[in-house]
Amino acid sequence: MANRESSGTRFLESFYRFFDRAAPHTGLDASLLEQVKSCNAVYHMSFPVRRDDGSVEVVEAFRAQHSYHRLPTKGGTRFSVQVDAAETVALASIMTFKCAIVNVPFGGAKGGVRIDAHACSEGFRERVTRRYTAELARKGFLGPSVDVPAPDYGTGEREMGWMLDTYKALRPDERDLFACVTGKPILLHGIPGRLEATGLGVCYGLQEATSIAEDMKPLGLAPGLAGKRVVIQGFGNVGYHAARSLEREAGAVIVGIAERDVGIYAADGIDVDAAHAHLSECGTFRGLGGVEEVVRPAELLERDCDILVPAALENQITAENAGRIRARIVGEAANGPIDASGERILRERGVLVVPDVYLNAGGVTVSYFEWLKNLTHASFERMTTRYEEIAAERMLRVVEQLTERTLDPETRSRLTQGPRELDFVQSALAETMEVSYQNIRDLWRRKGLEDLRVAALAFAIRRVGEIYRAQGIFP
Repeated sequence: MANRESSGTRFLESFYRFFDRAAPHTGLDASLLEQVKSCNAVYHMSFPVRRDDGSVEVVEAFRAQHSYHRLPTKGGTRFSVQVDAAETVALASIMTFKCAIVNVPFGGAKGGVRIDAHACSEGFRERVTRRYTAELARKGFLGPSVDVPAPDYGTGEREMGWMLDTYKALRPDERDLFACVTGKPILLHGIPGRLEATGLGVCYGLQEATSIAEDMKPLGLAPGLAGKRVVIQGFGNVGYHAARSLEREAGAVIVGIAERDVGIYAADGIDVDAAHAHLSECGTFRGLGGVEEVVRPAELLERDCDILVPAALENQITAENAGRIRARIVGEAANGPIDASGERILRERGVLVVPDVYLNAGGVTVSYFEWLKNLTHASFERMTTRYEEIAAERMLRVVEQLTERTLDPETRSRLTQGPRELDFVQSALAETMEVSYQNIRDLWRRKGLEDLRVAALAFAIRRVGEIYRAQGIFP
């Protein structure tokens, strides 16, 4: 218990140190900064859940709502034995500023249930999820206009489906009940692209960060991701989709992947899909073949590479190992993987850190699209796709008449196909990550700030503070 609490407390204290570094650059007065920093509400609950053998386990769980400057609050729900109140508050705080950076209309929240997501049975997970949902609804910590959970570490579409079903039973007259959670299966009014959104957003964010020659020159790197050697720590949903997108979309070379029991390394590159298929089938990278097995996965953080992507849990890079990190860029796909002391060492060594508060915002961005879809009760493609196909067909007919040429059926089909919902989602995500990065970088360079994290947090803190001011709460 003490170790779990110390880990969460260290995480929260580290985040507060980041906040305090950025606060002087916002122009906000002390009282407003205190409000922006403070967590508005934390719900700590304990409830009994029956195990498969008939015995009863008392489960501890949390939900933190960091900021009410915008409603609903929004944030994931994680299942982990490391969950505690401090960790949950830290994650909710990051969510507030993440939402502000990508300009989605949510306050930050986060939830956590202290169980081992990898060891318990499906039946036990379902009973825990449903009881947790009922507790949140009973205390007013759940609802489309109140607080909207999403998946996080140890949870996914299945758990979101259980949460939705439980909420539906408790609030059968709720018109917008499908908007009570995001990250749902498509058949339950989820949205295409949500599953891979965080990992794809990491790819888009790193594309932006590496695209500017002025910023890459001090690192000794050419602009762009093509050919860059990447090590990924954590190969869950975020890590896998980040690796897959970096490999397929950007031409990066994934040379190392670290998982809980063993890591793999290949200097000439790892086949990401083959590695994922083996892990899914065997539960481990052992026996994959054609790669070096690294029995101490944390060692991969220190391997020579261009970009290191921690995509697991918080506090992975600290004062203990930061001096041995050989990557030139660290992209925080996880929340809080670098603590304040570790970041200071990386900064002094000239490593560019692309911070979590920006880089892993792809998930909440696409969750926003899903939430909007559920509120409007219509998919994004339904009103536009057929119209655009007809318009494109008319234009092609004119071109054919003018050129006296007829296109073959395959080319015609490709040129006239209207956008699908996934196209809307991914193009909007790419635009969001591009614009958000430019906002952060502009502030970083214009004010000569220490690093991208200070710039990102200063930008976000000021935006939240201005919303409080606009509401007349502060002068």
